[in-house]
Amino acid sequence: MGVVVVTLVLQVALPADMALRPWWLLPGVSVLLVVALLLVNPGRMTQFSAVERTISLLIVGLVTVVNAWSAASLGYGIGTGTIGDRAGAVLVTGGVVYWTNVVVFSLWYWEFDRGGPGRRAAGRAEFPDLQFPQMADPDLAHRDWEPSYLDYLYFSFTNAAAFSPTDVMPLRIWAKMTMMLQAAISLVLALMVVAWAVGGLK
Repeated sequence: MGVVVVTLVLQVALPADMALRPWWLLPGVSVLLVVALLLVNPGRMTQFSAVERTISLLIVGLVTVVNAWSAASLGYGIGTGTIGDRAGAVLVTGGVVYWTNVVVFSLWYWEFDRGGPGRRAAGRAEFPDLQFPQMADPDLAHRDWEPSYLDYLYFSFTNAAAFSPTDVMPLRIWAKMTMMLQAAISLVLALMVVAWAVGGLK
């Protein structure tokens, strides 16, 4: 949850014309959902809970919506030339949107790989959707090794940076399509911001 909170704080810090309005709506609702999630499960997740999963998906959905809005606003501003010469604001916004995109997709991978963290912890998923190196070679980790959220965050970052799988392989169609979508969004964001920066920075 710490990564989500930091990402939401970064979203609130965006320029006013590139942030979701009203500015307090997203952090306010997200704080309520995070509190509810901690009340439902204050410790380490050890079993599947429908309530907990619903709250988690709502948080991920909110972060996804606000980042899509910010990305669309940034793309519209660059495409129409309405952002003027605000080089600093554009680069900061591009960085925040890019990072949030990494976090958003890491959360989707975390929530859907083998049915989510609850089902993974309860051992209710038979086959993996994503294959980590430790799962392919028993000499790399303990037999009962499970990926943590940071493993999914790293996987999401490398996919966004390399626009392709690195050490984690997608095994299911949904995982392959999600990775393709993430790589496409990251590529478009990087190209638009870099192209604008080359022409806009002095």
